Amino acid sequence: MSDNNYLKDLILLRNDPSKVAVIREAAGRGEVDALYALGLVYAEGRGVPIDLAQAHYWLSLAIAQGDGDAELLRNIVGSQMTDEEYATALRLRAGPSLQVVQSAGKNEEPDSS
Repeated sequence: MSDNNYLKDLILLRNDPSKVAVIREAAGRGEVDALYALGLVYAEGRGVPIDLAQAHYWLSLAIAQGDGDAELLRNIVGSQMTDEEYATALRLRAGPSLQVVQSAGKNEEPDSS
């Protein structure tokens, strides 16, 4: 586990969407806490619009690294998803390991910084 405070920073995200970029960057590096945090960000719309497909995707990556809490949250997210959102989440999981997509399922260029 990293010593970053991504989860503590989530409290600020309702009013400070700039925190999302920091979490997304760390998630892009595969940091398990950031993967979970980004899933929570998308599930609750903290600094971004709610996107259950993205939430499911990022939580799935955290689960793959052994995060049991992510599995609990992904089950909750999954129970709230439409069939279309779930299909989008499956497409994301079938694609490259770390990618950022729009809600409609269109790929964006990954941040190369």
